[in-house]
Amino acid sequence: MTRIALLPSSYPPSLGGVEELSRHLALSLVDAGDQVEVWTSLPDDAAPETAEIRDGLVVRRLPMPLPATNWPAVRRTAITGTRTLRSLRRAVAAFRPEVLHVQCFGPNGAYATALSGLSGLPLVITLQGETLMDDADIFETSRVLRSALRFGMRGASVVTACSTFTLADAEQRFGLVPGRGTVIPNGVALDDERGLGAGTAPVGLLGRPYILALGRVVEKKGFDLLLEAFAAMDPGRRSADLVVAGAGPALESLRACAAALGVAGQVHFPGRLSRDEVTGAMAGATLFVMPSRLEPFGIVVLEAWKAGTAVVATVHGGPPEFVHSGRDGVLVDPFDTAAFAAALELLLDDPARRRAIALAGHQRVREFGWPTIAERYRQLYARATGSERGGSEPSGGLQHSHQGEPVS
Repeated sequence: MTRIALLPSSYPPSLGGVEELSRHLALSLVDAGDQVEVWTSLPDDAAPETAEIRDGLVVRRLPMPLPATNWPAVRRTAITGTRTLRSLRRAVAAFRPEVLHVQCFGPNGAYATALSGLSGLPLVITLQGETLMDDADIFETSRVLRSALRFGMRGASVVTACSTFTLADAEQRFGLVPGRGTVIPNGVALDDERGLGAGTAPVGLLGRPYILALGRVVEKKGFDLLLEAFAAMDPGRRSADLVVAGAGPALESLRACAAALGVAGQVHFPGRLSRDEVTGAMAGATLFVMPSRLEPFGIVVLEAWKAGTAVVATVHGGPPEFVHSGRDGVLVDPFDTAAFAAALELLLDDPARRRAIALAGHQRVREFGWPTIAERYRQLYARATGSERGGSEPSGGLQHSHQGEPVS
C-alpha cells in the first residue's frame, strides 16, 4: 500500500479530459489497496480553500496563483502562495503521503515542486500534452511556468508522459534528459461498458447515420479540416451527416465554414453533450473521427473503441503510437483534404470493413483499462519511494461508486 497525494491541474466537478483521467486513476489506485487524497487548484485563485469528500476521496482545493512579474501580482502571489504552501504542509502532516503525483503541469506543478523540496517527498510528474495543447499557449507566454516545469522535471523522481511524442517535446523544449522519461498511456473506464446503442442519442439525430467528431471546439482540434474533407467528398457517397459535438471559441466560425462550403444542411453542432449523450453518440455513430492538427494522445479514440465504433484519427502526435492503421483504425493526415475525403468515402462505402475495424478496436481497448494503467503507476511509485511491490490486492478501504464517464 502506498499513500499518494494526487495533484491534478483540475478535478471534477470541472469537466475535461484531465479531470476524468485523474478521477479514474485515483479510484483505481484505491481499488488496488492504496490510499489517495486529491489536492488541486481552485479555478479562482482568490477563492478560499475548501475540502470535501467526493467518491470517497478527500479532495482539497487550494488557491495556486502563478507567480507574475508585475508588482501587485507579485505581492498577491507571495501572500496567497505562502498561505497555500502552509496549507499543503499541514495536509502532508495530516495525510502523511509517501509520494506527490502531479497530473498535467500548471501552477499545481509549481506548488508540488516547492512542496517536494520542503517536505523531502518524492515527486512524480505526468505530462498530458499541456505544453503542446494549452488553448492560451501558456508555456510560450509564461517564462515563470516554463522555468517551473524545467525545475520540477529536474528534481522529480519520475517523469511520465501520455505518449513518446509528448516526452520528446519535454526533452527538446524543456530540458528533460533524453531517456529519463517513461510513457504511460491514458486509460479508459471499462466498468460502465453498456454495449452498442446505449446512452442517449443527440437530439435531432435519431435514425440518421452520422460521422461524429467530439472535443473542445478550438483551432488545434482541426474540426475545420474535417469540414473541408466532408465537403470534398463525392455528394453521392456522402451517405452520413456530420456531427461536431462540443463547445468552444471556434464554434461560430465552424458554422460559417459549413455554410460557405455548402454542407450546412448535413452538418450538426449540438454543443456540449452530457456524459450520457456522449456514450450514446459514440455508440450510434457510423464513424468516429479525430482530425486534430496535433493530438498528444487521444482519449476519445479509446472511448470510440469501447463503444464499438470505427475510428479515423490524425497522424500528427500520439495516435500513431497506439492505433494500427487499417486494422483497429485508420490514420489520416487532416491537412491532405483529398486523401482525408477518400478515406471517409471508403469507410462509408464498406460496412464490412468498418465492422472489422470497430471489432479490432473493441478487442484492444482492454489494454487501456484503468486498473492496468494504475498498476503501471504503482510500479513507478514503488521505484520513487524505494519500496518493493508485490501483486495488487483488492481494496479493503472506503467503498465508493465510480461509473466510467466519457471524456473528450
